[in-house]
Amino acid sequence: MTADFAVRLLIETLLAAVKMSAPILLATLVVGLLISIVQVVTQVQEMTLTFVPKIIVVVVVCVMLGAWMLGVAVELAKRMFETAAGL
Repeated sequence: MTADFAVRLLIETLLAAVKMSAPILLATLVVGLLISIVQVVTQVQEMTLTFVPKIIVVVVVCVMLGAWMLGVAVELAKRMFETAAGL
């Protein structure tokens, strides 16, 4: 195994991780921004107010996109096993 090969595998793994985590991170970012705007406007500074909507959004995103995320992970695992078999 060469250094270029190892770097390519690392890049593929990191890109798959970014693809799988991006929808969850973007959804929580948007919800957090909206909640903080509502808190500024209403002057309600309750810390727990931000966590419950974020948790609900994470669950909804995982339910909606869970199959796609699992598909990305399975495809990465297949490529890694095929690559390992070819070594």
